[in-house]
Amino acid sequence: MAKAIVAIGGGQIRTRGTADIDREIIRLSNKEHPRILFVPTASSDSARYWQRFLEYFGKFLKCKADVLFLVNEPPSARQIERKILSADIVYVGGGNTLFMMRVWRRLGVDKLLKTAYENGTVLSGISAGAICWFETGITDSWAERLAPLPCLGWLPHACCPHYDGEKDRRPSVHKFVAKGTAPETLALDDGAAAHFVGRKLVRIVASRENAGGYCVRRSGRRTWNVRVPSTQRCSRSVLRIRRDRSLRRARRCSGGDTQSR
Repeated sequence: MAKAIVAIGGGQIRTRGTADIDREIIRLSNKEHPRILFVPTASSDSARYWQRFLEYFGKFLKCKADVLFLVNEPPSARQIERKILSADIVYVGGGNTLFMMRVWRRLGVDKLLKTAYENGTVLSGISAGAICWFETGITDSWAERLAPLPCLGWLPHACCPHYDGEKDRRPSVHKFVAKGTAPETLALDDGAAAHFVGRKLVRIVASRENAGGYCVRRSGRRTWNVRVPSTQRCSRSVLRIRRDRSLRRARRCSGGDTQSR
């Protein structure tokens, strides 16, 4: 059974800015109206975030949406297990990644998500919900200060969201990679998503023009970007996955075995 993770670099639900990507996440579930579980731990279980998610994924995209609140009044271990393991898609919201990781590990949510993933549940998320699946995430969980954070480690190397959306992201990623405090990093623009099958990067999917993903690598004291080819603005043509030479070169940043140049 294919194990899929879709990591979204950024965007706004309320403006439907990632709708093309989100429709592709739904398609990956192989169901017309999949059960989608929203996990807003990183936002401290924001009720407003959940309502926007429900209106968007429930009413607009026609999914069967549910939510897993874990912060104020966590459900029982059995209820948490039932919700996670019955979902076709798990979607993790944005916010404070460090806080989210601590809550998940305390409640055993990380282990349940791994079980769901192994069983074929599509895992996805935006911002904090994108970087959590990687070995390392570049996050501002410390009072606006960007720094690398150890994450779940199911996807290789590091990931940084908002690469074009926040001015400090690009120079910080290059600094961390150059100093060796972060490994090779997959940097995602707002409106761009990385689709993984297992630990292999399959493609970058974009919901807005010019949004992309970049492999940031080090050679000696220098770093550089390798842009990963993207399927712009998902449509029916997105089903034809591009497997050109550039994608194969870029895969080394995300678990492939061919070196980028």
